[in-house]
Amino acid sequence: MDRSPAARAAALPQDFRQKLFAMLGLCFVLIMVALDQTVIGTALPTVVAELNGFDLYAWVGTAYLLTSVIAVPIFGKLGDEHGRKPFVLAAIVLFTLASMLCGMAQSMLQLVLARGLQGVGGGMLVATTFASVPDLFVDARARLRWQVLFSSAFGLANAVGPSLGGYLTEYWGWRWIFFVNLPVGIASLGFVWRWLPRIRHTEGAPSRLDWAGSMLLALTLGSLQLLVEWLPQHKPLPLLAALGAAGAAAAAALIWWERRCANPVLPLDMFAHRSLAPLFALSLTMGFCMFAVTYYAPLMFQGGFGLSPNQAGLLVTPLAVCITIGSIANGRIVTRLRSPNAMLYVGLVFYWLAALALTQTTIATPHAQIAAVMMLGGLGLGTLLPNVTLFAQASAPRPQLGVATAMIQSMRMIGGMLGTALVGTLVSHLYAHQVHAMLLAHDGAQWSAWLDEPQVLVDHALAARFAAAALHAGQDAASLLAGARGSLVDAIHGSQWLVVAVMLLALWGVRRIPPLSLHHPVAGKEEDRHE
Repeated sequence: MDRSPAARAAALPQDFRQKLFAMLGLCFVLIMVALDQTVIGTALPTVVAELNGFDLYAWVGTAYLLTSVIAVPIFGKLGDEHGRKPFVLAAIVLFTLASMLCGMAQSMLQLVLARGLQGVGGGMLVATTFASVPDLFVDARARLRWQVLFSSAFGLANAVGPSLGGYLTEYWGWRWIFFVNLPVGIASLGFVWRWLPRIRHTEGAPSRLDWAGSMLLALTLGSLQLLVEWLPQHKPLPLLAALGAAGAAAAAALIWWERRCANPVLPLDMFAHRSLAPLFALSLTMGFCMFAVTYYAPLMFQGGFGLSPNQAGLLVTPLAVCITIGSIANGRIVTRLRSPNAMLYVGLVFYWLAALALTQTTIATPHAQIAAVMMLGGLGLGTLLPNVTLFAQASAPRPQLGVATAMIQSMRMIGGMLGTALVGTLVSHLYAHQVHAMLLAHDGAQWSAWLDEPQVLVDHALAARFAAAALHAGQDAASLLAGARGSLVDAIHGSQWLVVAVMLLALWGVRRIPPLSLHHPVAGKEEDRHE
């Protein structure tokens, strides 16, 4: 085979039609993943109410994130070694089937397990889809122009996701928020099968997968997740100590093994890379803050303000729409700047202001003002998220492009996993404390069994039973429910103050990112091999 640079360049997809349809296939994949993430937020309070499992509220999100964050670096590495196309196809099938299982769940435990399986498919998709774009477009500026399709697809899913989740939940039933993935999955499978080329970044035979490293990584992250979830729940101390010791031992073994492994699933040298390390840290903090808002703002709107799922979805929609607007505007601005790093500061300030505004939002706040806050947060995310990925792809060596892209997504998911767990714990603790104080003030301590969890605020049938019981006992149920709603709003305000603090840390950390230029390709990138 002719291995000259000219022959290798000619092997890459040159036809505009193939590039367009390949990108459309990847856009369908992105729509499916984004839809799943956006529809679940507005539907989750209703899901929890029907399946009677508020204690597993955070786990619907964290189970997905946990398995995703384990899958992303593994399949990012496999994509570099074998080419991404086989894993994109397998992930579409797995994600679609897992969506069906989520829609068929009969209990919260079944839903959490199905979400975990769905997270494996989602992690595979994230690890391979984003890294497929620089496979098709080596030049950073051309890549940014074509990524307008990604921004549009992501925006479409985000624009319709919250309101679609609310509409389906209110009029069709929450199970349809998962079944809606089926037609999108079928469409993406057809496009990717036909048009996405298989491109490898290594010329030799693929290396063996680092199974030991993969298992140690899963054990480390799994232990961390359980510890974060169980620590505030006052689980037995020996259990927590054993879990912490297991996680620490797994992390130490992972570092020891990956330093000696010839083909590590987690290249530790990336965490010492001058450009990549601060980008990983930024992705971690943004994942924490993003999921802390997108999972708990709908709960405040429904449980705290008493809005319907459809109304809450409409309030969250501006956030999703403006992610797209911000991404498209960013693509036209960032390549014209001498210092593209400035856009990171712009995005962080926008999102910080949105989180700060959410700490002051009450039931009396006009909906137009809430929508404006959501728009500001969306513009911030639309500026931040594509730039973090773009900067990492421009900084990483090309043979490690997939791993670097996967690590950016992994760090965002780890941040989201910590965000949903820690914020969920904080909200539950603050809510329970305030409700207890409110009941004592109303001489209603006997109603703590009804009100100690916010489920009564989103489950209309449960609220009706509580009102009947309170009325029979001569208690003013309306004032108790109003007090519980106020307690939930105050608890979520507290969680958003945590987001404000974490965003300030992120703003300080952006200063560590070296200046980057997008006007010239990064030197030293190797040629690809097209199969």
